Amino acid sequence: MATTAPEDAYTAEPFLPARKGLAALRRAAADCRGCPLHRDATQTVFGAGKASARVMLVGEQPGDQEDRQGRPFVGPAGRLLDRALEEAGLNPADTYVTNAVKHFKFTRAEPGKRRIHKPPTLREATACAPWLAAELVVVEPELIVILGATAGKALLGSSFRVGPVRGTVLEEEIHGRPERLVPTVHPSAVLRADDREGAYQGLVADLKVAVQTLR
Repeated sequence: MATTAPEDAYTAEPFLPARKGLAALRRAAADCRGCPLHRDATQTVFGAGKASARVMLVGEQPGDQEDRQGRPFVGPAGRLLDRALEEAGLNPADTYVTNAVKHFKFTRAEPGKRRIHKPPTLREATACAPWLAAELVVVEPELIVILGATAGKALLGSSFRVGPVRGTVLEEEIHGRPERLVPTVHPSAVLRADDREGAYQGLVADLKVAVQTLR
């Protein structure tokens, strides 16, 4: 009788450890096979930062550099985000950064060529949701900053759109917990913008709303 591979179930739930500290979660996530994305990715890219962080920043998924280094937001978008956070008045070292999806999804134009980012599906984000829920339980952030539409859909449902609510404070129940959230664009969208400076200043303005909310 044929057996079903764990990834066919599209849920990370069976891979969560009994202990829920960040170190235990990170170790367990390294072996996650809750969806097919683990097959091609170099490694799991779990969240990074202090368990005592007041702010959790949630992005979409790791990029090429994150996949190689095993840490979130270490590529060009991460460097831009750090600069924007500092300009907004928030020390990046005081935040916890993670992604809705913990494995890099990509395609190649040709074998051996550069890996091109491919957005994760809602099904893939839902499969990875137990990791994000566990991170929220441990960190207990005062505020979540949503970075882009994929993160927003993972947290708030498939109807989420960044544009109408960016730079505002939302109050929603997330994984059974009341949370405050400030949505904004993903920093990679700033890097792709025709008016990059204008897009960057928009990101900084949204992050300033987050900073003011913490006061």
